[in-house]
Amino acid sequence: MFKKIFVACTVATLLAAPPAWAGAPPPARDNMSHSLAVTGMVETPLTLTVADLRKLPPAHGGALAVTRHNGDKAESITSYKGVRLRDILDQAVLDAPGHNDVKKIAIIATATDGYAVVFSWGELYNAPAGEGVVVYYEKNGKALDDNDGEIALISAKDIRTGPRHVKWLKGIEVRKLVE
Repeated sequence: MFKKIFVACTVATLLAAPPAWAGAPPPARDNMSHSLAVTGMVETPLTLTVADLRKLPPAHGGALAVTRHNGDKAESITSYKGVRLRDILDQAVLDAPGHNDVKKIAIIATATDGYAVVFSWGELYNAPAGEGVVVYYEKNGKALDDNDGEIALISAKDIRTGPRHVKWLKGIEVRKLVE
């Protein structure tokens, strides 16, 4: 009898929630992002909602294959709408008063689940890739759902777009890497 109760409790426990060691992500709705905080080396820290993002100059993109680091296709996006990351940073105003300070800046985009990606100032402002780094709130003609959060980021001009695709985007932090 003890074995039956123990087995029943163990099975019920496993079915109720995946164990932490399994590495399974929490349900998407638990990761939902509702606003984006822009912090760090900026003159004006920002907290932006989708409504705030809609007031900024729009960036549109067409068909895009989101590919993993190994080249496998993760998903297809037919269109997306949002704001270029550098337009958001321009609104916050980078705090880089010295002539070469911008060259020492890293921009870190973080998701609610802890996933983070990094961009340099040079990538965003001094290279063609900066045109394709978009904080987006619409995909395939619709508002983002639980799987993406209300706000996400894509680096559309990367060869492999998946590694710097941030679902559930919650933060943009500007850091100076060296003195």
